Amino acid sequence: MNRLGLGDLDAVIAVSREGSFRAAAKTLDMSTTALSNAIAKLETTLGVRLFNRTTRSVSLTDAGRIFLEQVGPALQDMHRAMDAVRSQQTTPSGTLRINAFAAGAREIISPLILEFLRRYPDVHVDLVTEGRLVDIVAEGFDLGVRRADLVPADMIAVPLGRPQRYAVVASPGYFKAHPKPHTPADLSYHQCVRVRLPNGTLFRWHFERQGETIQIDVTGPITLDEASLARAAVLEGIGVGLFLEQNVRDDIASGRLIRVLEDWTPPLADLCVYYSSRRNLSAAHKAFVSMARKVSKAAKP
Repeated sequence: MNRLGLGDLDAVIAVSREGSFRAAAKTLDMSTTALSNAIAKLETTLGVRLFNRTTRSVSLTDAGRIFLEQVGPALQDMHRAMDAVRSQQTTPSGTLRINAFAAGAREIISPLILEFLRRYPDVHVDLVTEGRLVDIVAEGFDLGVRRADLVPADMIAVPLGRPQRYAVVASPGYFKAHPKPHTPADLSYHQCVRVRLPNGTLFRWHFERQGETIQIDVTGPITLDEASLARAAVLEGIGVGLFLEQNVRDDIASGRLIRVLEDWTPPLADLCVYYSSRRNLSAAHKAFVSMARKVSKAAKP
């Protein structure tokens, strides 16, 4: 059995509305012959006559009226649905789902995400923060936010001009009781706040200077799995902590925390927004990527 297309159904409605094949063909931008053939083919497929035809008029048969009563509302719903989807290709609207790690989300929430929402009020951003690396396509996200070296090779990445960096810090009170470390090896004499990664492994502290790299399994009185808890413990003087710089930038500036080993923590890879494909992107997606590129340009000196 031949499948019916939307064009076949639109033809029936147009002929019924206009009352003639010629007028209906004009509204559909097709020839009268092509329209007549399309209706005849549809009637053959259905096995019933939909229109009574004379040389002067066209009217629906009983079967045609029943068909139109059932198909008309459904066809309108389908066209509304298609128009709604197409509108997302021209006007930013709908929902953007973004996956990010917490520090990255904090880094871009004001200059990018909130500014994007002010500019495009018809878009809803669903931002999910988590430490684990996820397959953004498999888990239904439109975009991801990660360091460039953690972005999968098959993704399109937009650098944001915000290189990531670690900071080793402790409270002034802690350093009153303990000498400041001058090399990573000195950390073996210190209490350190240990961090467990989402996959269950303990985070090893990574240092680099002039081509020399060192990884250390620190020891200390507490192990945590959330950066804000680790920061709270370090602020309370429990020990030395290693954080992404943006997590403790304000604490360092205010003197609540003191930074050490800065020459051993060079800039890491840039923070990136990334996504899977350039094909058939929604207007909201395109607008967000465009704004990300502008943020990147603004961040460059």
